[in-house]
Amino acid sequence: MTTAGAAAARDRALFPDVAGRRELVGGWASLTLIHYFVVEAIALSAWRGTPDYDRRAHVISDLGAAHCGPFNGYVVCSPLNWLMNGSFVLQSLAMVLGALMLSTAVLSVAAQPGSRAVRPTKAALLSKGSLLPRNASLSGVPWLAAGAVRLLILIAGVGQGIVGVVPEDTNLTLHLTGAGMYFIAGPLSLLVLGVVWVKYTAMGWMVILFGVVSSSATAYVLAAGLRVAEPGAIERTMAYPIILGLSLVGLIVAQRVHRQRKLVRTAARSAGQAAQQRHPQAGSAGTAPTPRP
Repeated sequence: MTTAGAAAARDRALFPDVAGRRELVGGWASLTLIHYFVVEAIALSAWRGTPDYDRRAHVISDLGAAHCGPFNGYVVCSPLNWLMNGSFVLQSLAMVLGALMLSTAVLSVAAQPGSRAVRPTKAALLSKGSLLPRNASLSGVPWLAAGAVRLLILIAGVGQGIVGVVPEDTNLTLHLTGAGMYFIAGPLSLLVLGVVWVKYTAMGWMVILFGVVSSSATAYVLAAGLRVAEPGAIERTMAYPIILGLSLVGLIVAQRVHRQRKLVRTAARSAGQAAQQRHPQAGSAGTAPTPRP
């Protein structure tokens, strides 16, 4: 016999729509982050500052500096700052779009067709004032984790947008605030999502690896009070894994959703052809002969 409290705390299971258009858009949006590496190389080639741009010594934001002149101990001058800052903003839009379009249900099962997503009920969440009451199962944890991932990606995306809109030499405090949002929330989202995904794809371990590398570098910089040797190398150790990790997430989702949409279209086409083949037979059997005058 099940008590009323236990019944109320029971989670709800559903099969996510992994062939939806919004999921495809969200996956492709995350995948577009990979464009950053091309833009960085182009902006770097146009550098006119002193000394020459060095990926180990110069931080990424130097390529987006709005003015030419002394800054942070050397002369910054990036003629293609608009391109670099545009990339930051485009990354922001892609991350925000991905966070909004990829549903919690699909993320919780890595867009794996046929996998059940378990959504915790409000009663289960509020039971005994605990997120994990004793009479509720742990099956709803991936759903909660996926929801947290969406929020973290949204925060990181907003932070990256601030970095692009407010270059380092215009308002350093606000610029660093945006960068902090990106470098803290970004790797955390990869760590959490990777742990959820290892059940559904071996690529979950790669997502975790990207999160570990980025978060470790971020923790090192924070522990050093933002003063580290070769800041450019350290910052890229923080940033590159975020871009690669989220792009990998987008690729996996986009591939699985595209494959499922193709199967759905094929099934619909086959069903339509079968219906057309049956229709003439049904029509001839149910039609009375035309009487002669």
